[in-house]
Amino acid sequence: MKQIFFFAALISGTTAIAQPKLVNQAIINTTTNIIAPEEEDVANVQSQGQGGGMARMFSGDGETKTVTHVKNDLVKSVSKSETGRTTIIRDNQKKLTTTLFEIMGTRNGFYATDEEMASGRKSMDSMMRAGAANDTSRKVVRPAEPPKINISVTDETKKIAGYTCKKAYIITTRILGIKDTSVAWFTPDVKINNVSSTGGGMTSIMSMGSPTSNPMAGLEQIDGFVMRFETKMRRNRIMNVEVTKLEIEKDVADKEFNIPKDFDVKPMSEMRNMMRGGMPVREGTIRMN
Repeated sequence: MKQIFFFAALISGTTAIAQPKLVNQAIINTTTNIIAPEEEDVANVQSQGQGGGMARMFSGDGETKTVTHVKNDLVKSVSKSETGRTTIIRDNQKKLTTTLFEIMGTRNGFYATDEEMASGRKSMDSMMRAGAANDTSRKVVRPAEPPKINISVTDETKKIAGYTCKKAYIITTRILGIKDTSVAWFTPDVKINNVSSTGGGMTSIMSMGSPTSNPMAGLEQIDGFVMRFETKMRRNRIMNVEVTKLEIEKDVADKEFNIPKDFDVKPMSEMRNMMRGGMPVREGTIRMN
């Protein structure tokens, strides 16, 4: 009888300390949907006519398909929508991010170190603070520190892309005690090196912004790989991100992370200067293909 209790306790202890399998290579197919309020869609159609596609390009509305390749310290996400294609290549060892855009026949891009991106965020935040201070029509209070995030895992489960996932609530407490709640479905069986969430390009893009305004913050705290994420965004939009296919046994080739030669890729500082100069400045700065 003592032996039975011993083995039962051993099995129970092993189950309690079981950890997700850490994966260094993966191919992740993701679908992202950003849904705008119906009343805004009607207004856009009436006021913009054939120009609605351009508005959607900058707002991110609609469906985006993303394929993410992961190999050790390298991560590449290629996102395609009706308005263009965006590729984000991340080298975690070099702490370098390269972003490539294919929009309306152009192939441009920029690269930046983590230090440069942090400096850019700080500069943008300072400009927003200055603008708010000069705007007497409204009072804007911006938190000095990132919001507090708590994860609450439930017993509810469902299958996503063949994986049994648990449901978790991500509760974000912002300034003045305001709370926002998002929903994440994650598999506790797998963790992917350098990718904490669904792997969609939207994750990488939002990580470049301020941590106080990133709606996907907190996913890295979940002990597993997030297969679906549901959250509210600014301007009353809803974002749903879901993995449709996850391959962790397939080998990922090194060439997947090469920068295509037909892109005009510049340092982020140079790209920012061109944007400040206005869109008409093209010849000699951005090669048009």
